[in-house]
Amino acid sequence: MTDKSKNKSQARILLGAAFLMAISAIGPGFLTQTARFTEDHGANHGFIILISLALGIIVQLNVWRVIGASGMRGQDVANKLLPGLGYVLAALICIGGLAFNIGNVGGAALGLNALSGGSIPLAFGYWICGAAAIVIFLSKSSKTVVDWVMKIMGIVMIGIVFVVMFITQPPVGEAALRTFVPNFDGTPFGGLMIAFFPIMTYLGGTVGGYITFAGAHRLLDSGISGRENLRQITISSVQGISIAAIMRVFLFLAVFGVVAVGTALVPMGAGIEANPAAVAFYHGAGDPGFRFFGVVMMIAGFTSVIGAAYTSVTFLKTLSKTVEKYDRYFVIGFIVVSTIIVSAIGLAPADLLVVVGFLNGLILPVTMGVMVFACRRKDIVGDYKHPMWLMVAGIGVALLTAYMSVTAFPGIIALFS
Repeated sequence: MTDKSKNKSQARILLGAAFLMAISAIGPGFLTQTARFTEDHGANHGFIILISLALGIIVQLNVWRVIGASGMRGQDVANKLLPGLGYVLAALICIGGLAFNIGNVGGAALGLNALSGGSIPLAFGYWICGAAAIVIFLSKSSKTVVDWVMKIMGIVMIGIVFVVMFITQPPVGEAALRTFVPNFDGTPFGGLMIAFFPIMTYLGGTVGGYITFAGAHRLLDSGISGRENLRQITISSVQGISIAAIMRVFLFLAVFGVVAVGTALVPMGAGIEANPAAVAFYHGAGDPGFRFFGVVMMIAGFTSVIGAAYTSVTFLKTLSKTVEKYDRYFVIGFIVVSTIIVSAIGLAPADLLVVVGFLNGLILPVTMGVMVFACRRKDIVGDYKHPMWLMVAGIGVALLTAYMSVTAFPGIIALFS
């Protein structure tokens, strides 16, 4: 392979890793959370997105750079730091990944049902979406296929939301002002504790659990690691969180255009008609808007099924030689189990999708604790020098997310009261 071909291949993999992380984050829960919190906080929601983006970038940079410099997956870094900790982290990630994947399969089926005008029942939709994801991993070049699927479907999904945003005509000026000067209780920067629950939920849904490791592990699987590649790894990590943030902003503005004129996102029925984002798309663009949301929901669920299954299994590969040897089949098994469970128990309600994102965020203090301790261990990262500012910021995020987790618990109780 010539240097030019090698560089082109590496660039494709780096962009693919960024999209894998970003599009894995943009699942049914992502859509539900964004619409719910836009209705709750209006223009101030921009501030919540801004803070979660800043914290998310710090998480991404710490995790991806330590994994890249060490050449070890997250569970191996944790085991090296403290024997047995990697198994605990892997268990937390896989349990969270399975919980998310059940919602992902259900969300994809809901989207397919809406897109077909109800002609494809959910019972069939679960297995259609599950089977489609399985087909991807039957290919020996599944990693390349995953890269392309994530890129193409991600661009389509973001494009649709962008169009709906223009249709709903949100008051962008007000959103921009409150992004930097929020007024949760009617005064500038007042009542910020109200934002803890949505911020933690967003962190959990964007860089919590398996998601922040998705792209980093994808790079390791492709042989991209080491100090010589840290610049490219850093760029890829920021690209990933930025893609997810762009989708979050477009969706926020699309929904804000609806709620800003006083429209309440009241459920129109069961299933997808009860999803606040679907209600917003319907009120903003009529029946075509509802069909648009069906496409977005289907893509979001389907791509997140792929990302959750792939990444969850990477946490088991180095802990089991059998998993490492037959990793594609374990990914397929993960998808099959998720599909069977959602077929048996049905769909999670919108509130549960919000809570799962929050609970995924509870893993963040553990993840960040592992990375900030590991970044100074020569037996893990060699002679790599982790930037002091990034380590300090990582410690700050670990402490802040731990504090916000405790403080935000009333938000969960309020959802079900």
